[in-house]
Amino acid sequence: MSSTSPPHNRSRSEDEDDPVERMISRTGCGELHYGVQECMAEHQDWRKCQSQVQTFKDCMTSFQTSRKEQLVKHQQASAKSANN
Repeated sequence: MSSTSPPHNRSRSEDEDDPVERMISRTGCGELHYGVQECMAEHQDWRKCQSQVQTFKDCMTSFQTSRKEQLVKHQQASAKSANN
């Protein structure tokens, strides 16, 4: 018999990073994300975690707005340098 894990066992080793967690941590909203997760684990009802969800959503929206502004500035700078 093989010693490999069955295909349905999707647990990750401690040193393996979750790509979603890496992505969220880059936004600066990681702690708020963990707050939502903790609330959900405690209450098992997303309706009881709306303040945490809203705070996380606000953080992500702020990050996305800032990121879009950075991209627009970068594109404008690239276009300007290409025209010179």
